[in-house]
Amino acid sequence: MSDLKGFPYFEVEFNKKGESSNPDQVKALTDFLDLGGTSDLFVISHGWNNDMADARDLYTRFFDCARQVLDSDAVTGVSKRKFAIMAVLWPSAKFADKDLIASGAASVGSPITNDFLKAELEGMKSVFNTPKGRATLDKAKLLVPKLEDSKKARTDFVDLLRSLLPKKSSPDVDAAGDFSKLPGDEVLQRLSKPVPVTLSKPKTSGGAAMIGGGTTVSRGGAAGIGQFFSGIKSGAAQLLNLTTYYQMKERAGIIGSTGVNQILSSIRAQNPKIKLHLIGHSFGGRLVTSAIAGSKIQPPVKVETLTLLQAAFSHYGFSQGYDGSNDGFFRKVVMDDFVSGPTLITCTENDMAVGLAYPLASLLAGQVAAALGDKNDKYGGIGRNGAQKTPEASEAILLKLGSPYKFQAGKLYNLNSDAIIKGHSDICHNEVAYALLKAISTT
Repeated sequence: MSDLKGFPYFEVEFNKKGESSNPDQVKALTDFLDLGGTSDLFVISHGWNNDMADARDLYTRFFDCARQVLDSDAVTGVSKRKFAIMAVLWPSAKFADKDLIASGAASVGSPITNDFLKAELEGMKSVFNTPKGRATLDKAKLLVPKLEDSKKARTDFVDLLRSLLPKKSSPDVDAAGDFSKLPGDEVLQRLSKPVPVTLSKPKTSGGAAMIGGGTTVSRGGAAGIGQFFSGIKSGAAQLLNLTTYYQMKERAGIIGSTGVNQILSSIRAQNPKIKLHLIGHSFGGRLVTSAIAGSKIQPPVKVETLTLLQAAFSHYGFSQGYDGSNDGFFRKVVMDDFVSGPTLITCTENDMAVGLAYPLASLLAGQVAAALGDKNDKYGGIGRNGAQKTPEASEAILLKLGSPYKFQAGKLYNLNSDAIIKGHSDICHNEVAYALLKAISTT
């Protein structure tokens, strides 16, 4: 057993098929829980990372915040509980922190070069790491110099990238259907348009906001950041991000609904008194929610709380009749009370990764507007807007320590985090840990 900030800590690694990579890790966790004494289990999943060191660093910083809040006695009713941690480690790809605008090109207005696109394709081999995947990406690299002048090259380029993905996509309101069915040239033409997103006035002085890896954009008034890039090469860069996005979406869902679900079901059966608190960042939010929902062959598992930290799925994920007839793909998690306590959802316009991933889907669907990705956009992300068209959800604010929350069982809370969370991965704050522990205190 390891210790992380005073919490018994157990890592459980999964492969891309959703299988536990090391059964001894699972046994160590379940044997420890069988000893008794653990009242609550944190189950946490990272999102976009390209190595385990990133995930471990995230977990260390997050639970340092949790430890500080616990030791401060700011939350009554939890000091005597005995917490342990199940830390999920899964093979994901890091690209969100470069932001989804032109795959992180150097600066606003910079041209996207052939060499840049080739380097991005080479980097994608860590995601599509099979002989067929690597060979497909090498073929795509050969087409890069021809993209601007040849419709056939554009069509072949898109078809090659689409061939990397599963034939059937798990449900989400993210234009996956358009991505798979549109003619290849049409895909690139639509993605070649600049992504229009409106930022609100800055919360702090300075007049500029950091975008991903260091790009700055003026935020005077309601400054639009849409005219970043346009053209076929821009479309190609967006296509690479979407291909990786759809692959990570599938992988997170598979790992959550199979491997993680199985472990939680076993824990629930062997130790029914242990309270389960699921925490997911980015695509980890999809992973832990999928773990609750299960699959056609895996039954759902009930948990006490769910905390989604800048989660990467549709803001209609929990919705009721978002288009008048269809429910969100995780609607049953709410309808069937699979989360007995509160569900917390941090959301902020500062999240450029989630805030721009879904507008790309809007472009694919042929939508053009002054601003995409907000609450009014069909293709908005939950990490930016919270749960929309969800009767059980209410609007709230991520509060300072000591502030009162009135969390209720079975309710969802869209915690506006503009004042605290400044980017997609900026989730390690005492205010976040405080909200989590306040939710736990109600269970």
